[in-house]
Amino acid sequence: MANYWLYLRMNSFQIETENLILRHLKPSDLERMYELDSNPIVHKYLGNKPNTSKLQSEKDIAFNIQQHIDRGIARWAAIEKSSGEFIGWSGLRLNNDLTFNNKTNFYDVGYRFIPRYWGRGYAAESSIVALDYFFNTMNKDLLVGVAEVKNIASNRVLEKIGLDFINEFNINAVKANWYELKKENYAKKMSRMW
Repeated sequence: MANYWLYLRMNSFQIETENLILRHLKPSDLERMYELDSNPIVHKYLGNKPNTSKLQSEKDIAFNIQQHIDRGIARWAAIEKSSGEFIGWSGLRLNNDLTFNNKTNFYDVGYRFIPRYWGRGYAAESSIVALDYFFNTMNKDLLVGVAEVKNIASNRVLEKIGLDFINEFNINAVKANWYELKKENYAKKMSRMW
């Protein structure tokens, strides 16, 4: 019964920005999720391992839903208001199953969009809302961002939303940048940016 109530609460969750609706991922997002994660361009800076079957995308959605149940947070589906289309995902994740930069048990902000929606500012727009949710609703202290060094656009987004570059490290022999933002610096940075 507890899972049923959590499922209902998850399905009523929604955050709106100027151009986006952010909500929990649902099994009905399968077609667009597969379109996103089967695209080699999307996976250029994600290990070059695009999904090769809808079954994998189905498992990814189920994993995301389970993360919400188990960890209280996971990435959100991003819906473009003007078209009503699923365009990708954005938001927060508790990483207690990965080790990056010799760290585990950290929250990160991330985003992934279908390429035809790139260049519209949606990564920054949705991430700024995620930062607000993280520091003000979840009341957490440290948020991380990670981007491959060669992924210029993603590094720019992390800097634009106020994360500070900390160091470069390797993910499977690929150079990546580690960024952080502490709650004590969040309000100061936001007031300067807006």
